[in-house]
Amino acid sequence: MKQPRGFTLIELMITVAIIAILAAVALPSYNDYVVRSKLVEAHANLAELRIKMEQWFQDRRSYQNVAACGAAMPGTPPMKFFNFTCVAPTATTYTITATGGAQLGGISFTVNESNVKTTDVTAASFMANSGYTSNANCWVTKKGGQC
Repeated sequence: MKQPRGFTLIELMITVAIIAILAAVALPSYNDYVVRSKLVEAHANLAELRIKMEQWFQDRRSYQNVAACGAAMPGTPPMKFFNFTCVAPTATTYTITATGGAQLGGISFTVNESNVKTTDVTAASFMANSGYTSNANCWVTKKGGQC
């Protein structure tokens, strides 16, 4: 007489349930990791642009009256996740902003001439729904407004 081979339906269902539980735990962590990796684009480019602005000021004693605030905005090649803008309303002040694109809608980072870094997360945006919050003292790198 042959011995039955294979899995019973109960064994198969238990395996599927275990895999589903593991995926439910791992997927949110992975998604958060992916979002945090995209924020690095903004942080790195803002820091680089701030250095260029300070070099411009050292040479000319003004942040004003120059295209893109004296520093070429990132864009060639185009940035994947953020759009960068710079405003220099006076000769001694400027603000550089990185605004999240379609994939990171609702978050923006700024830095000014005093190296004050801020994060703004709009309510009811993708980033706010992901657990990210505004912080007036730093560039947020983790959920809950953590720097």
